[in-house]
Amino acid sequence: MAVQVTTHWLGDMRFESTNPSGHNLFIDAGEENGGKSEGYRPKALMLAGLAGCSGLDVAALIKKMKLEVDTFKIDTEANLTDEHPKIYDKVALHFHFYGANLNEKKLQRAVDLSIEKYCGVMEMFRKFSALTIQTHFHSN
Repeated sequence: MAVQVTTHWLGDMRFESTNPSGHNLFIDAGEENGGKSEGYRPKALMLAGLAGCSGLDVAALIKKMKLEVDTFKIDTEANLTDEHPKIYDKVALHFHFYGANLNEKKLQRAVDLSIEKYCGVMEMFRKFSALTIQTHFHSN
């Protein structure tokens, strides 16, 4: 299946990028690099894509398993190498689940299925980063 995204230069260091879903986003550099900080940074966008991919998997599994979860978030931390081209060589994802009746075993299974089987972005990151995944449960 082919996917197409078109990224259009808006001047200076700002771009607008299309999405197959019809939603657009803006990419810009920071002021220290000639931009105006009016959009995502490309590397941060990669981390958001990683968390979003896995988050969608987990949300679908929460629904499928009929689990009680008030909310959850994914904190993503990455180490950027010093040498050019600068890449993320280490990435840690922290899944935080909140609720009064959390089924920790099933929620852990949902996370495991995402990171081991379903999330294609996770698999792409494995090609260049050491990944660490942690799951945290917070009872209300």
